Amino acid sequence: MQTLQKLSLPNMGCGTWAWGNQLLWGYDESMDDQLQAVFNLCVNNGVTLFDTGDSYGTGRLNGRSELLLGRFNREYIGSNKENICIATKLAAYPWRWTRNSMVRACKSSAQRLGKNVDLVQMHWSTANYAPWQERGLLDGLADLYEQGLVKGVGLSNYGPKRLKQVQKKFAERGIPITTLQVQYSLLSTYPVTQLGLKDLCDELGIKLIAYSPLALGLLTGKYSEQALPKGIRGLLFRQILTGMRRHGAASTGKSLFLCLQEVAQFRNKTMSQVAINWCISKGTIPIPGAKSVEQARENIGALGWQLNVSEIAELDRAAANTDKKMVQNIFQTK
Repeated sequence: MQTLQKLSLPNMGCGTWAWGNQLLWGYDESMDDQLQAVFNLCVNNGVTLFDTGDSYGTGRLNGRSELLLGRFNREYIGSNKENICIATKLAAYPWRWTRNSMVRACKSSAQRLGKNVDLVQMHWSTANYAPWQERGLLDGLADLYEQGLVKGVGLSNYGPKRLKQVQKKFAERGIPITTLQVQYSLLSTYPVTQLGLKDLCDELGIKLIAYSPLALGLLTGKYSEQALPKGIRGLLFRQILTGMRRHGAASTGKSLFLCLQEVAQFRNKTMSQVAINWCISKGTIPIPGAKSVEQARENIGALGWQLNVSEIAELDRAAANTDKKMVQNIFQTK
């Protein structure tokens, strides 16, 4: 077995779901130069973790996110290059059920990236619908580490019960779990407040990665019932925005929207930056996405400062009293 290679994980990463996704994010190949500028800006500012997946990319563009990351990584010349960590999630497709299928999948990702995957992650658990499938996939994930094909392994969308089981299974082979990734934001506190995943991760020495820290854009303050994004996001936003702008029935406190707005104004920051900083304050590594240099620059503005205890408590209260929360990922296990 390989000796553990230390992965360098920053306080914030960059999610690349949109890099190749036409259906939800309207990706077009003309965006590639802008995305390379996003990559360069992030790395230069110490945002060196890039989260992707072998399922990212729509239709003929499947795997596009990994291909772009591979190209950008090769062409990048500048500071922090040695700290770049490309984390890919391998999908638990129905036709993947043997340990070798996971090894082959990771090798395919490495081919698209032009280098070995740094951190390989199980995209989701099949425990909710096909528990028999998961054993082979997890064995394959562990094999990748043992064979020296990756520097670390992680999980995504796992709850505490399954996490403990997998951690025990991996520990028997001497393999540490580096990260756990869950949907976590001011509109999705469930994994931490109800499942207790942060405390468990701290106990097991696992870093908690917060995906969708801006709740698909809901927490940016850029949308209203009169100004909604197109497509599926618009339908979802219509349901949640009203609840964000009012306090819960049992509360007389501020709405989440107003609370975010006030903290942002006081700090001379944007609502997005406050929402991301809140995730960092909770000891997680948020991975907000960025499709433009402007978005990347705004995300980077969440670094280098810290919300104080009273601001965090106020945001916590507003989040707890929000009528409508983000829909949980259907693959999230208990």
